[in-house]
Amino acid sequence: MSRWAVLPAELDPRVRQLVVRLRRLKDHSGLSLRQLAARTGYSPKSWERYLGGRSLPPPQAVEALARIGGEDPTRWLALREVAAEAWGNRRGEAPAVHTPGPEAAMPEATKPEPEILTAGSQTAAASRPDGARSPTRSLRVALVAGTVALVLAVSSAVLLAVRLLGGAGETAAPLAASAASAPASSSQSAPAYACRVERVGGRWYAGISPTRGAILANGHAGPEVAEAQCLLRRAGISPGGIDGIFGPLTEAAVRRAQQRAGLVVDGIIGPHTWKALRR
Repeated sequence: MSRWAVLPAELDPRVRQLVVRLRRLKDHSGLSLRQLAARTGYSPKSWERYLGGRSLPPPQAVEALARIGGEDPTRWLALREVAAEAWGNRRGEAPAVHTPGPEAAMPEATKPEPEILTAGSQTAAASRPDGARSPTRSLRVALVAGTVALVLAVSSAVLLAVRLLGGAGETAAPLAASAASAPASSSQSAPAYACRVERVGGRWYAGISPTRGAILANGHAGPEVAEAQCLLRRAGISPGGIDGIFGPLTEAAVRRAQQRAGLVVDGIIGPHTWKALRR
């Protein structure tokens, strides 16, 4: 059992809950920080910040630790999402974490990003002097920046198309995405989903998908649709079967839920409808 340092007193209770549970999961796995880094791809220094309450772990790190501990990642991602809201609310406050070492004294804007390990990176790091910049890391930063720019460009194009079309309600995803997420054939059997509805951080989750902003419409399929079907059933509105397929029955149930919540009744699930379903 690890002897953990005391968490900062000013840490939000929702963030504290996530960190404490991650510590227990790490202790239960019996792994050291180095072993955990090798299993998850995040460096030991990154895990020190995550488990010390000095930095919010990314979703991928939380999911990796949950799988190592044999836990369902969906519930842990929901806890991380609740902690992320609390973390965002305190970004305007100056952190007062009293931790020895130069890393704790660094201002928030200059603290290092999570170090993601790749094959052979630990050996290379040990052989090069401190402060030397890895060409692999520079390439990774450039790739990430290019991906972010591409995502922003696509998002801007979609928003422009929505405004030109003059849609009044929540707009469905492009037809190409609908075709990609639809079942491969009508004869293919739909996967079975089980609703495990529970309330986490003041919101309802069915244990299938933690999304709160996916755009769903008639013709879509996947775990996000099954999550919405479970939440509709919890609200007393039958969507038919919990099969993850957005069909006429699910659309009719969505319209009833939107009418009940006072939203635009268009049969399309967007951020406002998700908010009403999870309340």
